[in-house]
Amino acid sequence: MVDFNRFTLANGLKVLVHEDATTPMAVLNILYDVGARDENPEQTGFAHLFEHLMFGGSVNIPNYDEPLQRVGGENNAFTSNDITNYYITLPSENIETAFWLESDRMLNLAFSEKSLETQRNVVSEEFKQRYLNQPYGDVWLKLRPLAFKKHAYRWATIGKELSHIENAKIEDVKAFFKKHYTPQNAILVVGGNVKTEDVKKLAEKWFEPIPAGEKYIRNLVQEDKQTEARTETITASVPLNAIYMAFKMPGRLDADYYAFDLLSDILSRGQSSRLYNSLLKEQQLFSDINAYISSSIDPGLFIVEGKLIEGISIETAEKAIWAELDRLKSELVSETELTKVKNKVESVLVFSEMSLLDKAMNLAYYELLGNADLLNQETTEFLKVTAEDLKRISNDTFHHNSSSTLYYLTDGNA
Repeated sequence: MVDFNRFTLANGLKVLVHEDATTPMAVLNILYDVGARDENPEQTGFAHLFEHLMFGGSVNIPNYDEPLQRVGGENNAFTSNDITNYYITLPSENIETAFWLESDRMLNLAFSEKSLETQRNVVSEEFKQRYLNQPYGDVWLKLRPLAFKKHAYRWATIGKELSHIENAKIEDVKAFFKKHYTPQNAILVVGGNVKTEDVKKLAEKWFEPIPAGEKYIRNLVQEDKQTEARTETITASVPLNAIYMAFKMPGRLDADYYAFDLLSDILSRGQSSRLYNSLLKEQQLFSDINAYISSSIDPGLFIVEGKLIEGISIETAEKAIWAELDRLKSELVSETELTKVKNKVESVLVFSEMSLLDKAMNLAYYELLGNADLLNQETTEFLKVTAEDLKRISNDTFHHNSSSTLYYLTDGNA
């Protein structure tokens, strides 16, 4: 159980406070309700580029890291297709430094050609190293547009193509900041050895003077129902043939989300899971195989991916995956198997409540979903899932005509 208090500033900034007197530390986490899905299709990668630009200094604080390091603080950030999240951890007695730093760059981020050029180069290099020059690195650059034809999930967080980052202009960057980095588009969570009344005073001092800005109203084009199988074949210098199969699944707030999460665990969580036991250990078709979900806010993907043992044909491997998926459609998962994955999920959720930073990030995310108290209901929702639920969603989901499959073949030069 994660306890918290909540208040909203006059400019629309939501603030949550988690008091924990057992630690000398504090965390300030700020989530901006902007991700890659909010980008212009012709200017992708901006949300991630902005994550880097936010550390380039503000008008009043040219070097973001220096004052934070002086008070024993650390910081980092991440971007997804749905959100951008920044956090600072530091001794609780120095929490006002975190308020000063985060509020100043929300209000006065320094836009300069030099900073943009520096971060553009950093992100471009990341694009090349992680996505273009890495074995299998471009999988998501290929699989997303294969599975999504209309929704903005069709491009990865890094961007659709390198040129979008390379051609980013200062006026485009300023417009993105003005549109998305406003108090009413953010959620601030402060946790640790703090008092709510003190946090409220600091929030009013440092954040309330910032203008609310215009409210961004999201209006994304949703996908049509997929009615035919989609496939793409890539040949590249990789060590093993691989297969990536994607199926549409409901978004994060759908009641069936928890069943899909457990279903991925049934298939591939640990060495007693179905895909590991059957396809890797017994039939020896794969050297590595996994099933997982995209966990996106809008309807996302259920993915099965695997790297084949040398000499095994793609046809044989794919047929074996379908056999396991069809088994889920025809047979009920045993209570023993279902209880085992529920227990694992429950232990992970309990463990996540031990980390101050995890609690702050989770509170911000669930508040974005509609109510931070959803965090405290997660275990109950997972425990509600039945074997009948798993069979039902399997029958609704795993069909050839609703699959998007990427065949990644070696050219023999790896």
